[in-house]
Amino acid sequence: MADRLRAGDLARAAGLSVQQLRSYLDTGVLPPAPRSAGGHRRFTTVHAEALTAARALAAGHGWATARTVMRAVHDGDEETALAALDASHARLDRERGELTAVHDALGTVLAAEPPAPAPRSVRIGDAARTVGVRPPVLRLWERHGLLRPEREPATGYRRYPAAELHLAHVTALLRRGGHPLAAIAAVLRELRTTGSPDRLRTELARRRAALHQASRHRLTAAAALHTYLLRRAERRPEAGMEECAQPVDGTRGEPPG
Repeated sequence: MADRLRAGDLARAAGLSVQQLRSYLDTGVLPPAPRSAGGHRRFTTVHAEALTAARALAAGHGWATARTVMRAVHDGDEETALAALDASHARLDRERGELTAVHDALGTVLAAEPPAPAPRSVRIGDAARTVGVRPPVLRLWERHGLLRPEREPATGYRRYPAAELHLAHVTALLRRGGHPLAAIAAVLRELRTTGSPDRLRTELARRRAALHQASRHRLTAAAALHTYLLRRAERRPEAGMEECAQPVDGTRGEPPG
């Protein structure tokens, strides 16, 4: 039988309050804990191992995924647990792809020859000819928030001042390179804010480091969960492991972080 642990000792070892520990239990993050004759919940090393796995999952995937995975594990629903992990990995992969897209778009802008400066504000027809696209394309980019032409007060016609015409050139360059609109929007936002790509370059480097760290946290979480599943499988035949069979009392709420 697994060693018995006092709630206070288990909570203290994990840096939690006893109330947080009970919340993890009531929400299914921890396996059921049967009550003693005196009504006290009986915690064991099984709960300590589950807590280790849950906190590793939360560090790597966030608490929403950690709750889903641990509940599914304790319900014997491995398919749901793995699906939640797959979805989390897919989100990270998409974010990495978006980051790469912005990085590539920025590189395209930095490598390009700057367009000749526009001497004055021009209407949409002249802007389209200068950029090398048709007017409906400029309107489409405007609808996607990429361009912000001014309007003539009397006529409502679009006018593109020099700065906006420059961004239209940048947009056309990136679209010809096949860069997605979301990546282009990120580059244009930075150019509008600072006129320089330096801050965006710094932010991309910071975000890349954060994604790398997130991947490492997910690797740690996978190892912790795998260890917990193996220990559960080893203990399943034991007669004394009633904590893996008793129902949990209490309501399911949000486990404090």
